[in-house]
Amino acid sequence: MKDKVTKLVNVYKKYGFIGFCKKCYAYVVANYLDKVSFKVMFNKKKFRRELERIFETSDYDRIILWRSSFGYNVPLFQRPQHIANNLSKNRCLVLYEVTTMTDHVKTYKKFQDNLYLLNYNNVALNKILMSVLEKIDKPKYIQLYSTDWKLSIQNIEDYLNAGYKFIYEYIDDLSPELAGTKDLPKNIVDKYEYVMDHDNVYVVVTASALEKKVVERRGKKNLAFSSNGVDYSFYENYDENFEFDDDFKKVLDIGKPIVCYYGALAKWFDYELVKKIAKTDKYSIVLFGIKYDDALENSGLEQEKNVYFMGPRDYKVLKNYAKKCDVLTIPFLLNSITEATSPVKIFEYMALHKPIVITDLLECRQYESVMIGHSHEEFIQKLDEALNKKDNKKYINLLDKEAKENDWSSKAQSIIELIKKDEH
Repeated sequence: MKDKVTKLVNVYKKYGFIGFCKKCYAYVVANYLDKVSFKVMFNKKKFRRELERIFETSDYDRIILWRSSFGYNVPLFQRPQHIANNLSKNRCLVLYEVTTMTDHVKTYKKFQDNLYLLNYNNVALNKILMSVLEKIDKPKYIQLYSTDWKLSIQNIEDYLNAGYKFIYEYIDDLSPELAGTKDLPKNIVDKYEYVMDHDNVYVVVTASALEKKVVERRGKKNLAFSSNGVDYSFYENYDENFEFDDDFKKVLDIGKPIVCYYGALAKWFDYELVKKIAKTDKYSIVLFGIKYDDALENSGLEQEKNVYFMGPRDYKVLKNYAKKCDVLTIPFLLNSITEATSPVKIFEYMALHKPIVITDLLECRQYESVMIGHSHEEFIQKLDEALNKKDNKKYINLLDKEAKENDWSSKAQSIIELIKKDEH
């Protein structure tokens, strides 16, 4: 209960009173009212037949229940959706958990071959699904994120007792700041400790710092490294006739080189560094993203000359904005959170063929295309170097090469190889 209270406080700070009320209403509907589905309760045979037909007509080797209430149709289209998409293209039948707060799926919906969006919160539907799955003789898995605070250890053990295997994606440092709570939620801590004490659980890590922690606790058994990546094909085409909003047009009209960051604006963002960049008066600094906490407001960055906070843009159109910018950046502070981060945006920046300047993030040091500023002064110097590289064919080819090497398809393949070795 304490976790939920602190989460609510953060939601209020982030969205204001009206936004808070809307979020609370949507949460109550999604997590309580939608649990009871008369449509399913009075048509059990119909839904059973429909679910049976999915398993009978699909072509797959294994079934993966993707459980974590991240949602599918959300502006931040990130690892969960990309991994699910690519698993489904590699003979995995994926039943992806939705939240009706964003997805508006009351029962289930086919997204593409072997990928279905499913409302596990619908009690009657979930009961039918589990009954249908009992009769299917295929390897079955429960897959979730380390940051999931919904499922309990008891929920996991119920799946294990029913013959499922457990895939745990360890994607971030376990931090209250990331969870949006004062203390780490119990379910997050409990699942982490369970996983570290049971080497029969498949663990997927996204960063070397996380890999080190796992090896220290339980060795290398059933462990796979799968950093974040990029949907390379998505970045091959752009809308040449895309109509930018007026705020962004005004920045374009200023005529200064545009330094851009997109992603969460949170406590791990280096606001002082961006202020120093703004004071050079050389660049227009554009920030796209959500206010993850109150750090942006407290920083005073929005009042700085040459800084333009644009709010979030949908994944489908964000690339058009980023393509108009000159240098793409990740100005993060260095701490336990960012040390264990594999930023999705770093690979998207590569696919955008734009010069990249970042602070000294451990997980990004390995990429040749990335320019690192070890201090504020060096970061600003690297921005100047980056501008000189934006039309350099050799550098652009390097960006393209590293983007292709980190396509999501290879990240999903690492997970398949991990679990496939034990299938018979």
